[in-house]
Amino acid sequence: MIPNFFTKYPIPRKIPQSMQKAIETLKKCKNKKECLTKAYVIVTNRYHGHRLTTYTRGYRLFYTNIDWLWKNKGFLHCNHMNFILRILLVKSGHFKESEIQLKWTVVWYVTPHQYLRIKMNDGFIYIDPWGFDHDVPFGCYAFGFKKVCANDSTK
Repeated sequence: MIPNFFTKYPIPRKIPQSMQKAIETLKKCKNKKECLTKAYVIVTNRYHGHRLTTYTRGYRLFYTNIDWLWKNKGFLHCNHMNFILRILLVKSGHFKESEIQLKWTVVWYVTPHQYLRIKMNDGFIYIDPWGFDHDVPFGCYAFGFKKVCANDSTK
């Protein structure tokens, strides 16, 4: 089993100072939707997913140090992007850890992939920051060679 891929890695108490600055901005958001949107933009502006690099840097799947993950802009695996997004959301005070679920799918029909299902006021929304660079928009997740876009009104 890959740590931090099939289970939630705990939200760290101590986080990098520059990450705390981003969280302070998120705390000022008016609602969950605004906070989620801004946190998603923070993550997708700092990091990207890449098909080939997913395999050539597979050893990084085991990295869990938030200082290292936050400072290394550029490529990150899906589980790391989701970990950072979870930290931003929970530490913002707009979301509880229990409102953020890890979900899994397969991309390219062979590669395990993690995305998030997040409880909003009117149901759930799927979020996949790794998919942003693969034409998977906000509210959707990567699956196979395509994207799935469906908000879930299940409470």
